Amino acid sequence: MYRFAKAAVNISSQAARQVRHGSSAPQDFHSKYGTGIMIGGAVFCTAIWSYVMTQTGITWNLSPIRKVMPKEWREAEE
Repeated sequence: MYRFAKAAVNISSQAARQVRHGSSAPQDFHSKYGTGIMIGGAVFCTAIWSYVMTQTGITWNLSPIRKVMPKEWREAEE
């Protein structure tokens, strides 16, 4: 367990150094691609839910008021 903890601390400190010095990736990734990824995710989510709601035939039953009626109680016949 000690070796694992030591390796984890070493990896996290290396990652922190890379982030501080900017050597791990271009610094403007989010400004370049962030908006496109967000819009793409929103379009994907909307498309999937539109398909699910219109094409799959699921009965959603959003409000059970006046839709669910209890069955009449039947006495056990002996």
